[in-house]
Amino acid sequence: MAGPGVEPQIAGIMATRQTILVGLSGGVDSSVAALLLKQQGHEVIGVTMRIYSDAIPIKSRCSACYGPDEDDVAQAQEVCETLGIPHHTVDLRQEYKDTVLGYFRDEYLAGRTPNPCVRCNHRIKFGVLLQRAEESGVRFDRFATGHYARLAQDATSGRHLLQCAVDKRRDQAYFLCMLTQVQLGRLLFPLGELTKDRVRELAREHGLTTHSRPDSQDFVAGDYTPLLGVEEQPGPIRNTKGEVIGEHRGVWLYTIGQRRGIGIAQQPPLYVLRIDAAANTIVVGMEEELFTTTLTARDMNWIGVETPRFPFQATAKIRSFQTAVPCAVRSGEAGRVVVEFPAAQRAVTPGQVLVLYDGDTVLGGGIIE
Repeated sequence: MAGPGVEPQIAGIMATRQTILVGLSGGVDSSVAALLLKQQGHEVIGVTMRIYSDAIPIKSRCSACYGPDEDDVAQAQEVCETLGIPHHTVDLRQEYKDTVLGYFRDEYLAGRTPNPCVRCNHRIKFGVLLQRAEESGVRFDRFATGHYARLAQDATSGRHLLQCAVDKRRDQAYFLCMLTQVQLGRLLFPLGELTKDRVRELAREHGLTTHSRPDSQDFVAGDYTPLLGVEEQPGPIRNTKGEVIGEHRGVWLYTIGQRRGIGIAQQPPLYVLRIDAAANTIVVGMEEELFTTTLTARDMNWIGVETPRFPFQATAKIRSFQTAVPCAVRSGEAGRVVVEFPAAQRAVTPGQVLVLYDGDTVLGGGIIE
């Protein structure tokens, strides 16, 4: 899909000076995104969102996205001072609580494993943040972040396309799969053609103190039970014959494919196969029972095409860190898709995100059922 008729979006807008709002997290990636845009002659404005609330604490920061953000805001302000650009802070604690933490809680308590980063990007970072910034009087033409992804536009259909970054080890297109055409049409990803090593070099060369800051690795580091606001709810652990062989502490503490922390010593080891939240039950079994060749996904957001022509061939990821694998995609009931893999996939997990690709171009994403 990234062939004739598809042109990098950034090439068409860099010829003219624009006002670009840059989402600054206090890390090296967003700092260098702002630096590059400033070097290209644009009017750059920094913005940082506050999302952490002491009323919903976590026990450990550990380079997590959700945690005390005073240091992050201070780092973002320092970057703006170094670059000579204005900085704004937007309080989104209530919106984040309602939209991301509420979703996180509901999914885990329902026995599913959510991806809060995908939710946050769609609803908060590329949604409410821009709305609140404009309501506060900040005027801008485009919004940029330090995500490792690329944008392009189909010259025939005019659709905005989302593509994988050049640095495949850092590619974050997976986490952006729910963005709409309206959102994509206003975005810039200045780091899409760069490697992480080069980004850190640029930060050092230009005196940005963020060059040595560690990357955020997780949504939450440490015990996330306080985010759920629940007490332990013990229940049975059953084998595939239905026999009770142990007791769990709460279904939200488990995910499909988990081996450690089950609390049952056995050889060969047991893995979580299913989570039945309604019955407050965990089902465990052998690792070979984790594999399947078929999944169903709902709430599909199509980016590369307006309306797909089923059936079609693609590649797919069922978790962010895996390599995309070949698959066949056909239409399911009520807007769902059914994905079939020639090679069985391990630990397909309800609540996680399916992303479909045509080469480096994201076709769309949805939620695994």
